[in-house]
Amino acid sequence: MERLTIRCKNNNQMIEVERGSRLDEVYRKLGLQMRYGPIAAKVNNSTEGMHYSLYHCKDVEFLDMYNASASRVYTRTLFLVCCKAIHDLYPGSKVLIDIPVSKGYYVSVKCCPELTGEDVARIKARMRQIIEAKMPIRRFEVPTEDAVDMFRRKGDEAKVKLLESSGRLYTVYYQLDDFVDYFYGTLLTDTGGLYLFDLEKYIDGMLLRIPAVEDPSRLSPKPRQEKMFSIFKEHHNLQHLLGLRTVGDFNEAVKNGHATEMINVSEALQEKLISRIADEIKARQTIQLVLLAGPSSSGKTTTCKRLSIQLLANGIRPLQISLDDYFINRELTPKDENGEYDYESLYALNIPLINEQFKALFRGEEVVLPKYNFQSGRSEKGDKRLKMDDNNVLVVEGIHALNPELTAQIPEEQKYRVYVSALTTILLDDHNYIPTTDNRLLRRIVRDNKYRGVTAQETIRRWPSVRAGEEKWIFPYQENADAMFNSAMLYELSVLKQQAEPLLEQVPENCEEFGEAHRLLKFLRYFRDIPYRQLPPTSLLREFLGGSSFKY
Repeated sequence: MERLTIRCKNNNQMIEVERGSRLDEVYRKLGLQMRYGPIAAKVNNSTEGMHYSLYHCKDVEFLDMYNASASRVYTRTLFLVCCKAIHDLYPGSKVLIDIPVSKGYYVSVKCCPELTGEDVARIKARMRQIIEAKMPIRRFEVPTEDAVDMFRRKGDEAKVKLLESSGRLYTVYYQLDDFVDYFYGTLLTDTGGLYLFDLEKYIDGMLLRIPAVEDPSRLSPKPRQEKMFSIFKEHHNLQHLLGLRTVGDFNEAVKNGHATEMINVSEALQEKLISRIADEIKARQTIQLVLLAGPSSSGKTTTCKRLSIQLLANGIRPLQISLDDYFINRELTPKDENGEYDYESLYALNIPLINEQFKALFRGEEVVLPKYNFQSGRSEKGDKRLKMDDNNVLVVEGIHALNPELTAQIPEEQKYRVYVSALTTILLDDHNYIPTTDNRLLRRIVRDNKYRGVTAQETIRRWPSVRAGEEKWIFPYQENADAMFNSAMLYELSVLKQQAEPLLEQVPENCEEFGEAHRLLKFLRYFRDIPYRQLPPTSLLREFLGGSSFKY
């Protein structure tokens, strides 16, 4: 029997295995011990399931639940088990997994007039039975037309449309007992690997909760996110009315020549929402300070500029202030766990000066704004003077804008808070949502390369650090917002892919970031192209793609 040499990166061992060995067999041979794994493995830096068979010499690194890619595999497998349980208890019901909320996933079930707490308890109990039975999950790779025929017979039109528009010769699907489903990405080899989950009643559906990546021994905490959930629901309802709920619907519309119409509708919807925010600020006559925050690549800058235009249309003259000018001297800046200056910390800003100057402006006094010298790392006295009139409001944009501590001395009735994020609402299909973080990462990859000369590899490398800062300084305060603005658009991934794909293809296979680049490339290939020249010059996407009529 022909043998292969495998290099295991977990323990730096080289071992010989028989050609065709599966990853789970290699893991057992190595004698590795993982408390929360293995869930999946990186094979030549690309994530694969434990069912993957080896036919050539490879580098292999086994992944446990501390790894984000492995957590995605675990979550997808939970989706399969949840859908199987519902299939067993409520045959013919429709399941929709469509909103990431409260560190879990919202699941709606069309099985009866209204899903009750008793229904949820039954589904949860059935999921536990399936997991305890350690049922095998079988993987099949078939010609795409065969998969399409199978899902058509099942009445799953969302998957039919997605697969028909994918342009792929072969499609992978999974079978759990008598239930078959398609998932974007690999799954566990059996249900026994699902050691922790919860399912509870949530509004008119269920919340499926998963282990925390930072501590897989416990479930992720459940922050309240009712406002964000309502934004998702509002956009889903609108997309349903437009007949553009899934990527298959979208690709069909592009094929039929409706790309320009989708762009115009998306842009009009965004402008309408921004206008609504400006109208509300106008109606609240006590507002003197508009605070706008959101995570990286959410389009805060363009949103701020477009909101300023709508405020002007309402007779309100906005005065914009940059929080970057309020950095304290570099040597006073807090340091992170690695001993580096933490410029994302709230306490890197001169909070007393911010409150002092804002209050003075609201009293009608003139102030001299500070200016931060990034070369010397010193706060200097600037040359810009500012004074507010009765028809002025201050507009402040920054990652800490919604943090109550930033403007603790300003009365609440004088403040209006706006949270901006790219809340991707289009679905691949009924059981495959699109992570909002992928949308923002793709925006950042394109922008960082175009305007800062940064490679996709470097942007992907920095992304976990960016996300950690968001979890600490932005997400805990998003529900403080008076208004939430969804900056994602139905068509944008079809436009972003044209600039993102060449950058992702440049990420070399021998680096850690290759797996993420490969995953994003596979994901983008679900979407039909739309030329970005069709976008209007005021489009928020122009902030990332170029060609905007705004100055940045």
